[in-house]
Amino acid sequence: MASALTDKLSRLVKTLRGQSRITEDNVAEMLREVRMALLEADVALPVVRDFIARVKEKALGREVLGSLQPGQLLVSIVNQELAATMGQGISDINLAVQPPAVILMAGLQGAGKTTTTAKLAKHLIDKRKKKVLTVSGDVYRPAAIEQLKTVTAQAGAEFFPSSPDQKPVAIALAALDYAKRHFFDVLLVDTAGRLAIDALLMREIQDLHAALNPIETLFVVDAMQGQDAINTAKAFKEALPLTGIILTKTDGDSRGGAALSVRQVTGAPIKFAGTSEKIDGLEVFDADRHAGRILGMGDIVALVEQVTAGVNVEAAQKLAAKVKSGASFDLNDFLSQIQQMKQMGGLSSLMDKLPAAMAAKAGQVDMDKAEKDIRRKEGIIHSMTPLERRKPDLIKATRKRRIAAGAGVQVQEVNRMLKEFEQMQDMMKKMSGGGMMKMIKRMASMKGMPRMPF
Repeated sequence: MASALTDKLSRLVKTLRGQSRITEDNVAEMLREVRMALLEADVALPVVRDFIARVKEKALGREVLGSLQPGQLLVSIVNQELAATMGQGISDINLAVQPPAVILMAGLQGAGKTTTTAKLAKHLIDKRKKKVLTVSGDVYRPAAIEQLKTVTAQAGAEFFPSSPDQKPVAIALAALDYAKRHFFDVLLVDTAGRLAIDALLMREIQDLHAALNPIETLFVVDAMQGQDAINTAKAFKEALPLTGIILTKTDGDSRGGAALSVRQVTGAPIKFAGTSEKIDGLEVFDADRHAGRILGMGDIVALVEQVTAGVNVEAAQKLAAKVKSGASFDLNDFLSQIQQMKQMGGLSSLMDKLPAAMAAKAGQVDMDKAEKDIRRKEGIIHSMTPLERRKPDLIKATRKRRIAAGAGVQVQEVNRMLKEFEQMQDMMKKMSGGGMMKMIKRMASMKGMPRMPF
């Protein structure tokens, strides 16, 4: 998220940490750098002025000037004020209402509103254990209705059908009646988007809001829009009582201004951030943790959560029992390990949460190349017969040529993959004395650990 802003501020953080003495001169110099970084990141000018004023007031206070580690303390102030600008802490979805809780999704066309509706449905099903119904009020684009139907199925929610010849308010009320009669916990209403703000769009969504009286009215905004996001946010704030914001495409090469500006412009908290194109690529927005990411400090809590969520403890326990019993680690097991890596979101997703210094070192390895290599290994194993996967020793020259042809690779690639498999097989043999079970128990305890309160 906000790669250009992160690069500038993380370099500044490194410089500040080395300061043994803080004076008005070096504070002023630091604030100039911060101001330029924020403006280049498309942060709205009023937001920049307010942020700089708050940092300056605290930076020139006695607590910094008299500190034994003023550089560290100054970094802490920047971090705190960055989090405050985005709305400190976590503001999750509000469902405290007689079911079904109605959630109205608003935003411009192209912001990712329809996909985000399905992602939110997936979040509510998985994290809040809710029964979710979705409906599309976008009668101007029949493809949007079909898109919501498709992504809703991927999310595991139920879709209420609608057609272009219906009125949006009539569609929404029919969906609400259906949700009540079939005991749904949540109704998600995807509204029509436009390519620009217009009176018709605003009047229509105001009518929908009046008819449905939603518990949440969420403004979906593209994090890559920069200043345009601010203008859009102002228009929607004037038209609707927004209760929250969802930032989409935060994984793109955005300048990051929207994350810092939209919260202050609308007064509504950022509740979620879209982190990938996958149906589960939506996370609860934590301002403190996102501030750490922007300052290049990484998000180790999110990294641990992502890894542990992707670990199939039951499958790992079965593998441990298999190895302990003396059965050999085979290519089916190797394939399972590769697939678990993919379930964790891939290498680039994990890298995004590392502190800048660690990510820079790891970044020397081409992540795209590494992920392609993982997919290539998967393809090679899929080209093998079930017997070959169970008994890799059978794979000699003739079989290697057939496997390579089936996977569309050279025989050398098959040899390289088998060499890596043998190395892991040797490691598993060494762990067969109970070491692996200890590791699984640690993983299981991590899986059930409570969410850290920051």
